Amino acid sequence: MAVRFPISRTLCSLCGALLLAGVMLGAVQGDWNFSSISRRAQALYGPLGEGQQRIDDWQHLLATQKQVGELEQLKQVNQFFNQRIRYVEDVDLWHQTDYWETPIEALWKGAGDCEDYAIAKYFSLRHLGVASDKLRITYVKALRLNRAHMVLTYYSSPQAVPLVLDSLIDEIRPASQRTDLLPVYSFNAEGLWLPGAKGNQRVGDTKRLSRWQDVLKKMQAEGFPVESIN
Repeated sequence: MAVRFPISRTLCSLCGALLLAGVMLGAVQGDWNFSSISRRAQALYGPLGEGQQRIDDWQHLLATQKQVGELEQLKQVNQFFNQRIRYVEDVDLWHQTDYWETPIEALWKGAGDCEDYAIAKYFSLRHLGVASDKLRITYVKALRLNRAHMVLTYYSSPQAVPLVLDSLIDEIRPASQRTDLLPVYSFNAEGLWLPGAKGNQRVGDTKRLSRWQDVLKKMQAEGFPVESIN
């Protein structure tokens, strides 16, 4: 996990592209033209090599999981990215201290770090129809590793104990069973939350999160049907 922002700085930046993300996520639930996406990705990144098969497999996953229940969707999406992507630090993969990949970049490289797994799972589940308010990209401290980490969390209802989709383990467990993870904050298209004694507290929405905006803009360049990205 390459994210090392102080929480105060991150809170100022995080509120930034969330409403923009909401606009985008409403659009990406439509059909994705993977032939066009692959052509654009090749124009952007060069030959996709083995990444093309991973992208084709992603397309197949999304096509075959639309009619199953949400818990099965969580399982299949979590397993897919945990198996297809190997963990590599941003500084080694991208020669940057913190780089957020699109799902296409992650599959092209076949590698990424923890936020890249969470982002790819998030967009996949949103495309499959899981409501935005059920999903949050969550920053935690991984206590056993003593480092920042990112996971995707799923809330079956607003007050439910969330399920944790993690790149560290394949099993999806309730957060109550993940005592090795200490939540710091979470976000989705609806806003930003902080943990509190009375449950997660929404602390607002949008100022600026440049890396999240970069992901949205890169997905638009890759051919995803993104509207009103400005």
